[in-house]
Amino acid sequence: MAKYYGVIGFGETAEVTPGEWVDQIVERPYFGDVIKNMRRLGGGDKVNSDLLVSNQISVVADAYANSTFHAIRYIEWMGNLWKVTDVEVERPRLILSLGGVYDGPTSSAP
Repeated sequence: MAKYYGVIGFGETAEVTPGEWVDQIVERPYFGDVIKNMRRLGGGDKVNSDLLVSNQISVVADAYANSTFHAIRYIEWMGNLWKVTDVEVERPRLILSLGGVYDGPTSSAP
């Protein structure tokens, strides 16, 4: 089983101006294990298929992750940011299922 260390991005909705809400991303580092490692090509009517992964990463969760697991947006893995499609709570761990490449806001974005 491969080991994992990287950041997880949590999206916290905040009101920047009256009526305008945005996701403010908070990144936190976590340790864990890669428990499933596979890829698949997304079909469809595109010239180039989307690269999707069906990986599962189990991370050791702290109190913050346990209380805000619903706000997990992405995980850094293999040098890229990947969407987290499912989160399974198995205390003291969170099992994160990955999907496609994440292209939303990050903590470094303005």
